[in-house]
Formats: sequence, structure tokens, C-alpha cells
Amino acid sequence: MKTILSKLLMRIASVCVVITTMSIVTGQATVQAADVKGAKDHPMISRYDGSEIINYKQDTFNDYALFTKKAGASGGLENNKDSTIPLEGRVTWITYRNPADRTTLEVFRNYEDALSDAGFEVLFKCKNAECGGRNFSHSMTDRAGSYTSIGESYNDMRYLAAKLPREEGDVYVALYVAYADVGGGPDFKRVLTQLQVIEAEAMQENMVVVDADAMAKGIGEEGRIALYGILFDYDSAKIKPASRPTLEQIAALLNNNPELELVIVGHTDNQGGLEYNMDLSKRRATAVRAALVRDYGIAGKRLSAWGVGYLSPVASNRSDAGRAKNRRVELVEK
Repeated sequence: MKTILSKLLMRIASVCVVITTMSIVTGQATVQAADVKGAKDHPMISRYDGSEIINYKQDTFNDYALFTKKAGASGGLENNKDSTIPLEGRVTWITYRNPADRTTLEVFRNYEDALSDAGFEVLFKCKNAECGGRNFSHSMTDRAGSYTSIGESYNDMRYLAAKLPREEGDVYVALYVAYADVGGGPDFKRVLTQLQVIEAEAMQENMVVVDADAMAKGIGEEGRIALYGILFDYDSAKIKPASRPTLEQIAALLNNNPELELVIVGHTDNQGGLEYNMDLSKRRATAVRAALVRDYGIAGKRLSAWGVGYLSPVASNRSDAGRAKNRRVELVEK
């Protein structure tokens, strides 16, 4: 991920160094004096330099309709369901007033480049009539409350929907940049940016840990139990520290039932090829087995590890919610 400083260093030899740029960042959220009270940048996406936040809202868990096609009807989101995909998760809404004398293209390109650098994939991109003109503009701006000053500015607007796949939950971005050529006040004849970030799996932060008794009951009744409390780094078999409570309960299950032997089975969603996911799921199951032996003193002969990739789904892989259900570790009685 490139910071503003690194971009400037890379361009130091060029004839003209562009200093009005933005970048994707992690672990920080910038606040400026001109921002509305309580507002801040999203920790993953910084602002275009010199911009100020004029509208801000964050919902811990809510639904969101992401435009991935041209708006085909007036009347807002309700009449454009065929042009959107439904999402759920933490939703952050930020509206920026960009510096004077900037164009929508300049602001848009900076965001587009930075999102690409951070690994986001573009789902849909359009401008002006390609987006659906007035129908699209009104559908986007109706969501933002105080962002109505560019509701009619559909002759100079640009939009991008993007996705960042992550094991802990995909991140989606809806970027809408438009020139306010109607109304008045401080927004008049300025480029405004509406940024919405949807973190699809935010609700899982407070997931309930399945205890040893529930594991024993599930295995006794069905011969298996699916666990969602064992988390891994994205595209990796490294177990996250947040997995400890579930690992402790698996160890308790085995200690309470000294004759029990288990196969630890890794499952993935269908993002990526079959051979890749078979290998990843096996490595993750092996990592769980190793942690139980190393950290909890479980005899290795009682545990086996296997991976089946995405060959045993419990939900459709066509949605984020379905893919989240398919990413799991199962305990199967030998």
C-alpha cells in the first residue's frame, strides 16, 4: 500500500510532482479541524489531500444496496433492485468537500489508483449517462442526508464499486464523485466525494463461542460439529489470537472424553481454484491439530487433519453471507 510520502518519493525525478493525491492506509483515521464534529476518515481509506468532511455516519451493522449496474429506474433504490447487490455489515458513510479548482476526473482517478494499489477489484465503473443520469444521482445522494446539493449534478459525476476479498470478511467501496453546479453555499461549484465502505462480516466480531458440552452433544448426535470461532489470517494457515477461546473448548472436549478421537476438517469458500483451496484447507486443519498438541497437551495420535476445500458447502457461495458460512473448521468423530 502506498502512502502519500512514498508516492512523492517515487515521482521525485519527474518534471512535475503531483502533490494533491490520496492513498489507502491502515491503522489510522485522520481528523481535521474543518471536519464536522465526530467525523474521521475510514481506517482503510484516506481522504484526497485538502478535503474536509461535511457529512459522516457509521452503522455497526446494517444493510446496504451496492450499485453494480446502471440505474434503470427513477424512484430511488426500491426501484433499482436489479441494478444492486444486497450487503450487510458495518457501513461507514463519509462525504468530503474537495479543494477548489479540482475536477471530478482528478479526484476520481486518485481514489481509483489507490484502491487498485490496495488490492481492490472493480465491480462496476461509470460516468454521467453511463450510470443512469438523474436516476442514479438521486439514488446515491438520497442516502447521505445533507448531500443533496449535488442531487441534480448528473452531467459531471463518476462512480466506482470495488471489492477487497478478505478471509475475515470482504470489504466493499462505493465511490461517488460529482460536481455541484446547482444550489449555493460552500458546496456550490465544488467537487464533492461520497465514500461508503461496507465491511461485510463486522457482525461476527461478537460471535458466540461453542463450548465443550455443545461440541460433545453435536458430535454425539451427528458425528460432527462445525466451528466458526477458529480464524485465520487472509490467504494463510496462521491462526489468529482470537481463536484461543474455541481452541480451549476443543481441548476441554478432548480432556473430558479421553477415548474420543477426531478428524479436524478444514473448509473454504469457492474463491480461487479447487487445488489451491484443498491445500489451504488441509494446511489450516493441520495448524489447528498442531496448536492442540503443542499448546494444550493433546496426544497427537488422537487427532488427524484433512481438508476438503469448497467441496462440502453448507450455503451458496454466491453471497458474502453464504461464503462466510462455508469458511469453517469441523470436528468429525473417527
